Amino acid sequence: MAKTNGEALDLLDVERTDATFADYVTLAKMGIVRANLITVFAGYVVAASYLADNVLLYLWETKWMLLLTLLGSGLVIAGSCYLNNYIDRDIDYKMERTMGRPSVTGKMDGQRILAIGLGILAAGTVMLLIVNHVAAVFGLIGSFVYVVIYTMWLKRTHTINTVVGGISGAVPPIIGFAAVTPTLHIDAWILFLVMFVWQPPHFLALAMRRTEEYRAAGIPMLPVVNGFAITKRQIVWWIAVLIPSSLLLAHYGLTYVLIMLGLGGYWLYLGLKGLKLSDEQAEIKWASKMFFFSLLYFMAWIVTVVLVSL
Repeated sequence: MAKTNGEALDLLDVERTDATFADYVTLAKMGIVRANLITVFAGYVVAASYLADNVLLYLWETKWMLLLTLLGSGLVIAGSCYLNNYIDRDIDYKMERTMGRPSVTGKMDGQRILAIGLGILAAGTVMLLIVNHVAAVFGLIGSFVYVVIYTMWLKRTHTINTVVGGISGAVPPIIGFAAVTPTLHIDAWILFLVMFVWQPPHFLALAMRRTEEYRAAGIPMLPVVNGFAITKRQIVWWIAVLIPSSLLLAHYGLTYVLIMLGLGGYWLYLGLKGLKLSDEQAEIKWASKMFFFSLLYFMAWIVTVVLVSL
């Protein structure tokens, strides 16, 4: 029998002692942490390329600062994810992909999740402060947008939630860049822009795949409120904006330009094909292809940026 909202929260707030180490890791959303740390590292490398003739040597000489930057960023992100789980425990039980989280099953009570989240966030912020105050400020900006603006407000009220929430996902490369030099080069903001524009087509494709789950949880994702046709057009428009955005780094060389044109062009081609679909199952299958290609695009872009900066 499905639990009511009140019953779910009553269960979650019962003190439990059977949480495992894996449960604590689950609430940190390590997939999100790892993906964001990759962009922190990319920002660090790009910044280093403007200060050092030998980037690899610079990375070795500043390895402890790099480690502190990555660890601090990881803790800020993980702490923010704990707070997200704490806030969303009244709706996560309605969605298949989140109903097994310890915050939902009752393995960990809400107060413990909140305390751990705040503690991890504070520890990460202190570490970034040791690096420099600019890195710490951007870490807190990302956390505030994700926890307060996205999770507590827009996620539950407006279809623009994924767009505004994308600010938090675009901040990590700036943190990495700022760790090397608090005086941010224009490339730091271009990295931010590319990450920001990449996220809507990525998350809208995911939302199409999970539309019924979001509908059951009462989350106003774009495909839930406005349907697949509008969502598909939005995905295509965002990809069309992403292509020239990525080419703002054309000074990285011809190899970079060709790779990004190829990836962006093919992703746009896949998107345009989807506009012709009208069968719901075919549209969901298309959304899956778009989602997984977005991951390929992300990894290829990061790897390319790092390699051309070395």
